Amino acid sequence: MTSNALKTRVVLAGATGWAGSALAGRIAECDDLDFVGAVARSAAGRQLGEVLDITGLPLVVSGTVAEALEASPDVFVEYTHPSVALQNIQAAIEAGAHVVVGTSGLSVDDYRVIDEAATSRGVGVLACGNFSITAVLMMKFSEMAAAWIKDWEILDYASASKVDAPSGTALEFASRLGAVQAGRSREILGDSDARGATIEGTQVHSLRLPSYVIGIEAIFGQEDERLTLRHDAGPSAQPYVAGALLAIRNVSSLVGLHRGLDTVMEF
Repeated sequence: MTSNALKTRVVLAGATGWAGSALAGRIAECDDLDFVGAVARSAAGRQLGEVLDITGLPLVVSGTVAEALEASPDVFVEYTHPSVALQNIQAAIEAGAHVVVGTSGLSVDDYRVIDEAATSRGVGVLACGNFSITAVLMMKFSEMAAAWIKDWEILDYASASKVDAPSGTALEFASRLGAVQAGRSREILGDSDARGATIEGTQVHSLRLPSYVIGIEAIFGQEDERLTLRHDAGPSAQPYVAGALLAIRNVSSLVGLHRGLDTVMEF
Protein backbone atom coordinates (compact mmCIF):
# COMPACT_ATOMS: atom_id res chain seq x y z
CA MET A 1 0.00 0.00 0.00
CA THR A 2 1.37 3.41 -0.96
CA SER A 3 1.74 5.82 1.95
CA ASN A 4 -0.25 9.07 1.90
CA ALA A 5 3.00 11.03 1.76
CA LEU A 6 3.81 9.52 -1.64
CA LYS A 7 0.35 9.73 -3.13
CA THR A 8 -0.68 12.30 -5.73
CA ARG A 9 -3.42 14.48 -4.28
CA VAL A 10 -6.26 14.87 -6.82
CA VAL A 11 -9.25 17.20 -7.10
CA LEU A 12 -11.82 16.35 -9.78
CA ALA A 13 -14.17 19.06 -11.05
CA GLY A 14 -17.25 17.60 -12.71
CA ALA A 15 -17.12 14.51 -10.53
CA THR A 16 -20.76 13.53 -11.04
CA GLY A 17 -20.89 14.05 -14.81
CA TRP A 18 -20.90 11.38 -17.50
CA ALA A 19 -17.12 11.12 -17.84
CA GLY A 20 -16.25 12.47 -14.39
CA SER A 21 -18.26 9.86 -12.51
CA ALA A 22 -16.50 6.98 -14.28
CA LEU A 23 -13.14 8.55 -13.53
CA ALA A 24 -14.07 9.27 -9.89
CA GLY A 25 -14.68 5.61 -9.17
CA ARG A 26 -11.28 4.62 -10.53
CA ILE A 27 -9.38 7.41 -8.74
CA ALA A 28 -10.86 6.16 -5.46
CA GLU A 29 -9.49 2.65 -6.20
CA CYS A 30 -5.92 3.71 -7.03
CA ASP A 31 -3.33 3.16 -4.30
CA ASP A 32 -1.05 5.88 -5.69
CA LEU A 33 -3.75 8.60 -5.81
CA ASP A 34 -5.30 10.46 -2.89
CA PHE A 35 -8.79 11.68 -3.82
CA VAL A 36 -8.94 14.90 -1.78
CA GLY A 37 -11.65 16.93 -3.53
CA ALA A 38 -14.63 16.69 -5.86
CA VAL A 39 -16.65 19.53 -7.38
CA ALA A 40 -20.29 19.29 -8.49
CA ARG A 41 -22.74 22.09 -7.72
CA SER A 42 -25.77 19.82 -7.91
CA ALA A 43 -24.35 17.47 -5.25
CA ALA A 44 -22.63 19.99 -2.99
CA GLY A 45 -22.51 18.92 0.66
CA ARG A 46 -23.26 15.26 -0.05
CA GLN A 47 -20.85 12.34 0.09
CA LEU A 48 -19.56 11.45 -3.38
CA GLY A 49 -19.94 7.73 -2.71
CA GLU A 50 -23.62 8.23 -1.93
CA VAL A 51 -24.16 10.24 -5.11
CA LEU A 52 -22.34 7.74 -7.34
CA ASP A 53 -23.37 4.62 -5.41
CA ILE A 54 -19.75 3.76 -4.59
CA THR A 55 -19.10 2.07 -1.26
CA GLY A 56 -16.31 3.49 0.90
CA LEU A 57 -16.06 6.93 -0.69
CA PRO A 58 -17.03 9.41 2.05
CA LEU A 59 -15.49 12.44 0.30
CA VAL A 60 -17.83 15.43 0.67
CA VAL A 61 -18.57 17.19 -2.63
CA SER A 62 -17.69 20.88 -2.89
CA GLY A 63 -19.99 23.35 -4.60
CA THR A 64 -17.16 25.52 -5.96
CA VAL A 65 -13.66 25.03 -7.32
CA ALA A 66 -12.30 27.55 -4.82
CA GLU A 67 -13.59 25.42 -1.95
CA ALA A 68 -12.11 22.21 -3.38
CA LEU A 69 -8.71 23.86 -3.97
CA GLU A 70 -8.41 24.45 -0.23
CA ALA A 71 -7.37 20.77 -0.06
CA SER A 72 -4.07 21.76 -1.78
CA PRO A 73 -4.14 19.19 -4.61
CA ASP A 74 -1.11 18.23 -6.65
CA VAL A 75 -3.34 17.72 -9.69
CA PHE A 76 -6.63 19.37 -10.61
CA VAL A 77 -8.80 17.62 -13.22
CA GLU A 78 -11.13 19.87 -15.23
CA TYR A 79 -14.15 17.97 -16.51
CA THR A 80 -16.98 20.53 -16.41
CA HIS A 81 -18.31 22.88 -19.11
CA PRO A 82 -16.64 25.19 -21.67
CA SER A 83 -18.33 28.25 -20.12
CA VAL A 84 -16.44 27.85 -16.82
CA ALA A 85 -13.42 25.73 -17.78
CA LEU A 86 -10.97 28.60 -18.34
CA GLN A 87 -11.86 30.18 -15.01
CA ASN A 88 -11.45 26.84 -13.21
CA ILE A 89 -8.10 26.14 -14.85
CA GLN A 90 -6.76 29.58 -14.00
CA ALA A 91 -7.81 29.16 -10.36
CA ALA A 92 -6.06 25.79 -10.14
CA ILE A 93 -2.87 27.15 -11.70
CA GLU A 94 -2.90 30.08 -9.28
CA ALA A 95 -3.22 27.56 -6.43
CA GLY A 96 -0.06 25.83 -7.67
CA ALA A 97 -1.73 22.67 -8.98
CA HIS A 98 -0.88 20.88 -12.19
CA VAL A 99 -3.96 20.58 -14.41
CA VAL A 100 -5.44 17.87 -16.61
CA VAL A 101 -8.08 19.27 -18.99
CA GLY A 102 -10.80 16.99 -20.31
CA THR A 103 -13.34 19.73 -21.04
CA SER A 104 -13.69 20.52 -24.74
CA GLY A 105 -14.67 23.81 -26.36
CA LEU A 106 -11.72 25.96 -25.30
CA SER A 107 -10.40 28.31 -27.97
CA VAL A 108 -6.89 28.91 -29.30
CA ASP A 109 -6.83 32.17 -27.33
CA ASP A 110 -7.92 30.33 -24.17
CA TYR A 111 -5.03 27.91 -24.56
CA ARG A 112 -2.61 30.80 -25.08
CA VAL A 113 -3.75 32.34 -21.80
CA ILE A 114 -3.45 28.97 -20.04
CA ASP A 115 0.06 28.39 -21.38
CA GLU A 116 1.26 31.79 -20.20
CA ALA A 117 -0.22 31.30 -16.73
CA ALA A 118 1.11 27.76 -16.32
CA THR A 119 4.60 28.64 -17.55
CA SER A 120 4.73 31.64 -15.23
CA ARG A 121 3.67 29.51 -12.26
CA GLY A 122 5.97 26.61 -13.17
CA VAL A 123 3.19 24.01 -13.41
CA GLY A 124 2.08 21.69 -16.18
CA VAL A 125 -1.24 21.66 -18.01
CA LEU A 126 -2.10 18.64 -20.15
CA ALA A 127 -5.14 19.31 -22.35
CA CYS A 128 -6.55 16.22 -24.04
CA GLY A 129 -9.26 16.50 -26.64
CA ASN A 130 -9.76 12.79 -26.11
CA PHE A 131 -8.44 10.44 -23.40
CA SER A 132 -9.26 7.30 -25.40
CA ILE A 133 -6.12 5.31 -26.20
CA THR A 134 -7.51 4.23 -29.58
CA ALA A 135 -8.40 7.84 -30.48
CA VAL A 136 -4.89 8.98 -29.59
CA LEU A 137 -3.38 6.21 -31.70
CA MET A 138 -5.62 7.16 -34.64
CA MET A 139 -4.34 10.76 -34.44
CA LYS A 140 -0.76 9.56 -34.18
CA PHE A 141 -1.15 7.36 -37.25
CA SER A 142 -2.77 10.29 -39.09
CA GLU A 143 0.22 12.50 -38.38
CA MET A 144 2.37 9.86 -40.04
CA ALA A 145 0.06 9.89 -43.06
CA ALA A 146 0.04 13.71 -43.25
CA ALA A 147 3.80 13.69 -43.72
CA TRP A 148 3.28 11.84 -47.02
CA ILE A 149 -0.15 12.89 -48.28
CA LYS A 150 -0.99 16.56 -48.86
CA ASP A 151 -4.79 16.38 -49.00
CA TRP A 152 -7.04 15.46 -46.08
CA GLU A 153 -10.22 16.44 -44.27
CA ILE A 154 -11.71 15.62 -40.87
CA LEU A 155 -15.21 14.41 -40.06
CA ASP A 156 -16.28 15.06 -36.45
CA TYR A 157 -19.20 12.90 -35.26
CA ALA A 158 -21.20 13.43 -32.05
CA SER A 159 -24.68 13.19 -30.62
CA ALA A 160 -27.30 15.86 -31.30
CA SER A 161 -26.96 17.06 -27.70
CA LYS A 162 -23.25 17.93 -27.90
CA VAL A 163 -23.08 21.72 -27.68
CA ASP A 164 -19.56 22.41 -28.93
CA ALA A 165 -18.61 22.12 -32.56
CA PRO A 166 -16.02 21.23 -33.58
CA SER A 167 -15.31 18.93 -30.66
CA GLY A 168 -12.17 19.24 -28.58
CA THR A 169 -10.92 16.09 -30.27
CA ALA A 170 -11.37 17.63 -33.73
CA LEU A 171 -9.70 20.89 -32.70
CA GLU A 172 -6.70 19.06 -31.29
CA PHE A 173 -6.59 16.79 -34.33
CA ALA A 174 -6.62 19.70 -36.81
CA SER A 175 -3.88 21.44 -34.86
CA ARG A 176 -1.70 18.35 -34.89
CA LEU A 177 -2.11 17.74 -38.62
CA GLY A 178 -1.45 21.41 -39.33
CA ALA A 179 1.81 21.15 -37.42
CA VAL A 180 2.95 18.43 -39.83
CA GLN A 181 2.15 20.49 -42.91
CA ALA A 182 -0.62 22.81 -44.06
CA GLY A 183 -3.53 21.11 -45.79
CA ARG A 184 -4.23 22.37 -49.30
CA SER A 185 -7.08 24.83 -49.82
CA ARG A 186 -9.50 24.70 -52.74
CA GLU A 187 -11.45 27.41 -54.55
CA ILE A 188 -15.19 26.90 -54.08
CA LEU A 189 -18.13 28.13 -56.12
CA GLY A 190 -21.29 28.54 -54.04
CA ASP A 191 -21.69 28.70 -50.26
CA SER A 192 -18.28 28.26 -48.61
CA ASP A 193 -19.99 27.12 -45.38
CA ALA A 194 -20.82 23.88 -47.16
CA ARG A 195 -17.12 23.04 -46.90
CA GLY A 196 -17.13 23.15 -43.09
CA ALA A 197 -14.74 25.19 -40.96
CA THR A 198 -11.10 25.75 -41.85
CA ILE A 199 -9.08 25.12 -38.68
CA GLU A 200 -5.33 25.58 -38.86
CA GLY A 201 -5.40 24.70 -42.55
CA THR A 202 -7.70 21.67 -42.23
CA GLN A 203 -11.33 21.40 -43.32
CA VAL A 204 -13.44 20.09 -40.43
CA HIS A 205 -17.04 18.94 -40.82
CA SER A 206 -19.04 18.47 -37.59
CA LEU A 207 -22.05 16.15 -37.67
CA ARG A 208 -24.42 16.36 -34.68
CA LEU A 209 -27.06 13.65 -35.01
CA PRO A 210 -28.95 11.13 -32.86
CA SER A 211 -27.37 7.65 -32.71
CA TYR A 212 -23.81 8.96 -32.68
CA VAL A 213 -21.82 9.16 -29.44
CA ILE A 214 -18.33 10.36 -30.36
CA GLY A 215 -16.35 9.61 -33.49
CA ILE A 216 -13.54 11.16 -35.47
CA GLU A 217 -12.43 10.35 -38.99
CA ALA A 218 -9.57 11.52 -41.17
CA ILE A 219 -9.77 10.98 -44.92
CA PHE A 220 -6.54 11.31 -46.90
CA GLY A 221 -6.70 11.40 -50.69
CA GLN A 222 -4.38 11.43 -53.62
CA GLU A 223 -4.75 10.42 -57.23
CA ASP A 224 -6.47 7.03 -57.56
CA GLU A 225 -6.12 6.11 -53.88
CA ARG A 226 -7.56 7.04 -50.51
CA LEU A 227 -6.76 6.31 -46.87
CA THR A 228 -9.40 6.48 -44.11
CA LEU A 229 -8.56 6.38 -40.39
CA ARG A 230 -11.48 6.40 -37.97
CA HIS A 231 -12.17 6.11 -34.26
CA ASP A 232 -15.64 5.45 -32.79
CA ALA A 233 -16.65 5.30 -29.13
CA GLY A 234 -19.70 3.68 -27.61
CA PRO A 235 -22.05 5.07 -24.95
CA SER A 236 -19.86 4.14 -21.96
CA ALA A 237 -17.31 6.58 -20.49
CA GLN A 238 -14.94 3.71 -19.70
CA PRO A 239 -12.70 4.24 -22.79
CA TYR A 240 -11.56 7.56 -21.34
CA VAL A 241 -10.65 6.41 -17.84
CA ALA A 242 -7.28 4.75 -18.49
CA GLY A 243 -6.05 7.74 -20.48
CA ALA A 244 -7.20 10.21 -17.82
CA LEU A 245 -5.37 8.25 -15.12
CA LEU A 246 -2.25 8.25 -17.29
CA ALA A 247 -2.51 12.03 -17.61
CA ILE A 248 -3.02 12.52 -13.86
CA ARG A 249 0.04 10.43 -13.07
CA ASN A 250 2.31 12.23 -15.54
CA VAL A 251 1.22 15.88 -15.78
CA SER A 252 3.53 16.89 -12.92
CA SER A 253 6.52 16.18 -15.20
CA LEU A 254 5.42 19.02 -17.50
CA VAL A 255 5.69 22.82 -17.40
CA GLY A 256 3.37 25.01 -19.45
CA LEU A 257 0.59 23.84 -21.76
CA HIS A 258 0.86 20.56 -23.64
CA ARG A 259 -1.79 19.24 -26.03
CA GLY A 260 -2.60 15.56 -26.46
CA LEU A 261 -2.33 12.46 -24.33
CA ASP A 262 0.56 11.16 -26.44
CA THR A 263 2.67 13.86 -24.77
CA VAL A 264 3.03 11.43 -21.86
CA MET A 265 2.91 8.18 -23.86
CA GLU A 266 5.96 6.27 -25.04
CA PHE A 267 6.11 5.12 -28.65
